[in-house]
Amino acid sequence: MIDIKLIRENPEHYKQGMVKKQHNPEIIDKILDLDKRRRETIQKIEEIKSEKNKASEIIASLKGTEKESAIKKMQEIGLKEKELQPILNTIEEEFNDLLSRVPNPPLSSVIVGKDDSENKPLKIIGSKPEFDFSPLDHAELGKKLNIIDIETAVKMSGSRFYYLKNEAVLLELALVQHIINKLVSKGFTPVIPPVLVKEEAMWATGFFPADKNEIYKVNPEEDQLYLVGTSEVPLTMLHADSIIEDEKLLPMHYCGFSTCFRREAGSYGKDTSGILRVHQFDKIEMYSFCHPENSEKEHEFILSIEEEIMQDLGFHYQVVNICSGDLGAPAAKKYDIEAWIPTQNKFRELTSCSNCTDYQARRANIRFRDKNGQNVFVHTLNGTACAVGRTLIAIIENYQNKDNSITIPEILRPYLGGRDTIKIK
Repeated sequence: MIDIKLIRENPEHYKQGMVKKQHNPEIIDKILDLDKRRRETIQKIEEIKSEKNKASEIIASLKGTEKESAIKKMQEIGLKEKELQPILNTIEEEFNDLLSRVPNPPLSSVIVGKDDSENKPLKIIGSKPEFDFSPLDHAELGKKLNIIDIETAVKMSGSRFYYLKNEAVLLELALVQHIINKLVSKGFTPVIPPVLVKEEAMWATGFFPADKNEIYKVNPEEDQLYLVGTSEVPLTMLHADSIIEDEKLLPMHYCGFSTCFRREAGSYGKDTSGILRVHQFDKIEMYSFCHPENSEKEHEFILSIEEEIMQDLGFHYQVVNICSGDLGAPAAKKYDIEAWIPTQNKFRELTSCSNCTDYQARRANIRFRDKNGQNVFVHTLNGTACAVGRTLIAIIENYQNKDNSITIPEILRPYLGGRDTIKIK
């Protein structure tokens, strides 16, 4: 949530931010108009309340007709207050709704662009794998090896679901164990969070209202709960409505492992085949609560861990600076890491990391006490340590062999009893 005081002081900054993120900047003028009307109405109500208080004191000293006349006048004043209150409620409802729709302005280091076609690679690491045969895509090879079963899952649950079986399950558990161990060694607290959350959590993290069409709502008449698309949501809420008592405790690092759910509304074409873009997947998410002065440095730290994981797995990858028009509402800056997928002959997103500055902290009311005793909003950052399904795609396709076996990345072998390949039985 953007502080209305900041919008009053510098409306052009927020208008420019909205233009950069492909939003209509006219909303800022509407917010300022509603803010003016809201404050004027509040002032009128306060004046009426003051007048009523004064009248009450005078009435106590009156008698007879004078008292009756004064009481009647106070009742008339009270009616004015009753008329103004619903007007104020309507103004505040529209004001809060519009204010919640103002995205976090991009940082100055973000490239200005309309959509993902204008994202810029910052660097490319490694080289493409070379094959002396025609490589199979992950879905076909996964079926041959009996480690991915899409057909049975479609019969049971519909499109964009899959069964993970046999060695693929062991490979997922190896990935999770290796990456969690790495993150713990770097000071992250491991968390397995709830994946059903209240609506307030979705609003606090900025996924509502912008991404509401992507979220599954569960039994709306009874539960009013939502399935999270990332553990970023419950990790944010670990410190909601609280004050971190000492700024020396920052940064606070968490890593959440959870199943995630996304409707993937509007996704069509090749991405819907296989397990690249599915409704349910497992993910390890990094999360940081940090001092505002250090959030850009913290962003680079999270990116460095994502790169370290890519290099552990031996992937050919590129780091991409996401342009302004491709940023979500909460993010002020975002990096993606894209791994090479041989059968698609291009890089595909495996991880992302975002600096949300104080956007989520304001909405979730997360502050820290600084050295001067003042309560200040933290900055929040998040980053994908491992989206398991996509990482499995990259392993299967990049490490496949002519005999349709898959070589297991060396760093994962200790978690698999030393096994080095997955073979057709």
